[in-house]
Amino acid sequence: MNWYRRLEARLESGSDDSGVIRGQLGTGRMFMIWLAANLVVTTMLTGTLFVPGIDYTTAILVIVLGTVLGTIVLTLIGNIGTRTGLATMAITRGAFGAKGSYLLVAANVVILMGWSWVQAMLAGISVNYVVAQTTGFSNPILFSVLCQALVVGLAILGHEGIEKAEPWFALLILLVMAYIFVIAFTGHAPAEYTQIPIDPSLDVTPALALDIVISTAISWTVLSGDLNRLAGSQRAGIVGSGLGYITSTVLAMVLGLTAFSFILLDGSDAAAFDPTVLAEEFGWALAIVIFLSVMATNTMVVYGMVNSVVGAQSRTRLKFLPVALILGAISIIGSTWLALLDQYTDFLTMIGAFFVPVFAILIVDYYLIKRGAYPRDILRDSGGLYSYVRGVNWAAVAVWVSGALVSYLLTYPYPSPVGATIPSFIVSFLLYLGLSWRSRGRFSGVDSQHLSVRD
Repeated sequence: MNWYRRLEARLESGSDDSGVIRGQLGTGRMFMIWLAANLVVTTMLTGTLFVPGIDYTTAILVIVLGTVLGTIVLTLIGNIGTRTGLATMAITRGAFGAKGSYLLVAANVVILMGWSWVQAMLAGISVNYVVAQTTGFSNPILFSVLCQALVVGLAILGHEGIEKAEPWFALLILLVMAYIFVIAFTGHAPAEYTQIPIDPSLDVTPALALDIVISTAISWTVLSGDLNRLAGSQRAGIVGSGLGYITSTVLAMVLGLTAFSFILLDGSDAAAFDPTVLAEEFGWALAIVIFLSVMATNTMVVYGMVNSVVGAQSRTRLKFLPVALILGAISIIGSTWLALLDQYTDFLTMIGAFFVPVFAILIVDYYLIKRGAYPRDILRDSGGLYSYVRGVNWAAVAVWVSGALVSYLLTYPYPSPVGATIPSFIVSFLLYLGLSWRSRGRFSGVDSQHLSVRD
């Protein structure tokens, strides 16, 4: 077991005894990490949901606008990670209290686990399709498990593994994506894509598409603190993650949109959010993109799950390696549940309902109520500035529940013409601001500093 102890010691050496990490990466490295993060199969397949419900040009405009709006939230939350050294779920202790944050940790682990399963399945199905076409051997569950096992191996290396592997994944994915774009636009002129007739029966509107694109950014914001605390400065974190996320998301969604439109222009039957349809058209090239994207993204997803559990409390802080092994094993087993793919859009809706209110609350709490400063009291499991009522800030919990309810109502019983994400964010933002404004004085006089600096 010497290898285990050596690996555990190396993983723990990058952070202090409270899980705080002092980042050192520059803008370029942060850009490449975020670029690789969202050049992912789920983002690409999300682009297949829009045409022919809306026209090709409108779909591109919606993708760009929704991505920019979502990136504002993503970078604001990520910047808290850079300024404090805390992972996203540890940051929630400031608004929800040490014990109140346990609810968010549990929700985050469930959602990230679902992400890891979905992406491993999509990779496994895509690789299986190409292998079956080439050799006749078919076993999608086996390939899903193998893909996720490799992901877990990379995630166990911790943030050092991410820093080293992600830029290379990004470069390879971009090269193959460029090849697919060349095929698409030499096979059909750009003007042909804009002339694909709209099918109103699909009930896809620009507002609904915008909601889906913003929800994609929200789903990534749960990891923004984890990744942006690796940045050496606020500028590196904000600029690197912002440009990296926008570039990767727009490229991936437009690739899915274009590849799906290419199939429609060829006159073939195509089902949205089906990687085998795209793999059949583009073969090994697309299979490579899907496989590499899952390696890049799921590594971060598993890493984020581990950080959520490890940072849940400081008094009896769990070790990174054993948590990674346990959660990694669950993620591998779950990747065999292929039926989950049929529930993807409902899964995105659940993420929005859960976390849009949370991020609205965190932005208000850190930047307006706590005046951009969380002292080391945030690391305490009891007592201190963030003890609230027995470790729970019930005002934040109430706003969270209210925001989630608004999101649900505007999605299902009373569908909103502008989607549910933006209204839910605004309601949660204003409600928490109103309930918490009088408490600002309690947190005055606290200096902003990285939590690796001891008083």
